Order: sequence, then structure tokens, then C-alpha cells
Amino acid sequence: MTLSCFTRIRLRANGLCRGTNANVATIFALTLPIVVGAAGFGVETSYWYYNSLRLQATADAAAYAGALEQISGSDKPTIVAAATQSAASNGLGSGTIVVNTPPASGPNTAKKAVEVIVGQNLDRMFTSLFTQGQVPEQARAVALITNASKACVLALDPSASQAALFSGNTSVKLIGCSVMANSIASDAIKLQGSAALQADCLITAGGVSLSNPVTTVCAAPITQALPAADPFADLPAPAASNPCQNANKSTLKPGTYCNGLSLSGTVTLQPGVYVIQSGDLKVNANANVSGDGVTIYLAGSSRVSMNGNANVSLSAPTSGTYSGVLMYGDRTSIGGQSTFNGTAASLLTGALYFPKQQVNYLGNFSGQNGCTQVVADTIQWSGNSSINQDCTSLGMRDIPATQSVALVE
Repeated sequence: MTLSCFTRIRLRANGLCRGTNANVATIFALTLPIVVGAAGFGVETSYWYYNSLRLQATADAAAYAGALEQISGSDKPTIVAAATQSAASNGLGSGTIVVNTPPASGPNTAKKAVEVIVGQNLDRMFTSLFTQGQVPEQARAVALITNASKACVLALDPSASQAALFSGNTSVKLIGCSVMANSIASDAIKLQGSAALQADCLITAGGVSLSNPVTTVCAAPITQALPAADPFADLPAPAASNPCQNANKSTLKPGTYCNGLSLSGTVTLQPGVYVIQSGDLKVNANANVSGDGVTIYLAGSSRVSMNGNANVSLSAPTSGTYSGVLMYGDRTSIGGQSTFNGTAASLLTGALYFPKQQVNYLGNFSGQNGCTQVVADTIQWSGNSSINQDCTSLGMRDIPATQSVALVE
């Protein structure tokens, strides 16, 4: 049978189509694993990238948590524990964490900072066709602590109302330093009556209550701030010594005064550490008390009582363990008040440190060149004085009023 020309052309076309379809199917079958593998690798790469972001966020949060713990005055094991707990709560799981304070590398090794390095090994998915090894990922963060200001008046109580109170006719001028209160109360710093106050800033973990305008360098009081660490938390308590010293002399020697110390007339204190036990330190009316290089420790429930007519001129050591510390109240004895009063000619040069007691600062005096610091559980100020914080030449340490934490690496 003879086929027409048209029929022959159509048969050839059908064969050609069948051949082309077979070729396409073969090519598709051969390239499908490559296409699927490429898509899978893209998905897996996205997963690795997402996890690296998450791991960096974990490191950032852990470093920040460790820095906050350091601000509160905690020791290194507690700082490490805080950072580790933060990392665990952010999904670190079986990953690793290293916490260094200060950082072990980078530009902040000599600074107050917390470094966190976290690591995880990720299981492979599609790429396990090529290798079985896990994918290691690591992230590093450094949280730097900086001092926003320094204080010369610091109330440590975390919740007291009127923790730092300025009242009556007081007129206080703080030069180069701030008033800081750790209390979260709405009136943690309070100014009442006709009191006048000048300071770099008012800073509190809570709020302020001001009956009169306050002159400050900062634009407005800083509220809801991070609490300040106890600047003398590392200061050891002096040990009592034997025998008990004789208090009935015009020139007193360092040592332990076992039944308190009552000062009248003209009395000179020789340089050294004085431990007052089983009674108060009393400076009676019209007394003239002087001494340089002196630290007075009030053990147990002992307190300070200074009469307003007394003339007192005392200064702290400028070196050694108790450098810059003039008065030190026992941190294990809670409650009670110490009252500082005196004439306008009186000088208390150094820190008055009473971490668990209230200080009533009533005297119309300050330290040499204005160098007096008051750090106490709560503070009530009703005297007139001018305080200066440029006191490092007298052995006094700076007191951070508030600190900020920033992620810098």
C-alpha cells in the first residue's frame, strides 16, 4: 500500500515527539536530585543562618545578665551563674558557655565588662548525604559597664520611703557628684520644707518628691535607674584587739574601746583603727576632738552621737585597707541611727559608711576641701554644707551613682 506524502510526514512527526519526550524525561530524572539537593541545601543554609542569629541573641542576653549581676556587687561565681542561667532559658540546651570577667580578648580586657562565648553543634539534614559531621556554631558578646555619674550621698536601702531626705532649712551644695538612692519607693529621694539642694543629678531606682526646685547639671532627675552597688562591700571589718584601751586620756591610741568612747574637753586621736564596742562614740558639748589618719569602727549596736556645740576635725587614712574611710558601721547590726552634728568649723574628711543604719547629718560642716561621703542604709540631711567629690588625693574612692550596661562587641 502506498502512503500519501501527508501521512508519512505525520508519522515522522509522531516519532520525533516520542523521542523528544523521552529525552526530556531522562534529563529531568537525571537533574532532579541536583535540583532537590540545591533546594535542600538552601533550606539548610537558611536554618544555619537563623540559628546563628538565635545563638548571638543568646550570647547577648547572657552577657547583659552577667553585667547586671556585676553591677549589684556579686562575686564572679554568681556572675557566671547568672549568665549561664540566662543562656539556658534562651535555649542553649546542651551547648557550651564560657564567661569571662573581665573579657579574655578584644579591646575591653582592662575594663569592667562581661564576656560570654556560647557554642552549639548542629545536626545536618540534607547535607548529611555528603558528610556526617555536625556543624559547629559559636557566638560571642561583651557587655561593658560604664559609670554614668558618681555620688557623694548614697542611700542603700532597696525599698525605704524617703531613703534620702533633705529637710528643714538645710542648704546642701554637692560639687561634681550626685545624690543616689537605691530604693524603689516613689519618694526615694525627698526634698521638703525650705531645704535647698544643688547637685550634679538626683538618681534613684524609684522616684523623687521635691517641694522646691533643685539645681542640677542633668536636665531632670533620673528615675527607675539601676541600683548602685555598695562601694565598700569588699571592706573587711576590723578585728577587736586586746587589751582594752583606756578612754580617759587626752591623747588616745588606736585599738579596742570595750565600753564605748565618750569624749569631752580636748582630745587627740593618734592615727590608726579604733574599734568601739559595747557602747556608743559620744562627742559631748564643747569638746574639741581632732585626729588625722583615723578610721573608727562601730562594732555591734554601737552608734555615733555628736553634740552640736562640739568642734570635730577628723580625717581618714589616705592609704591602706581603710583608705578614705573615716567611720564604719557594723554591717551585721541592723537598725539604729548615728547622728553627726558640730560647728561650722568642724571637718569630717572621708567616708561615713553605715550600710545597715540610718545617718542623721545635722552639722553645718563638711570635710577638708569639701571631701565628705555619706553611704548609709538611709540618710536624713538637715545641716548646711558644701561637698566636693574631687577627693582622690585624700585616698577616697569614687562612688558610682548609677551604671549603664551596653553591648559593645
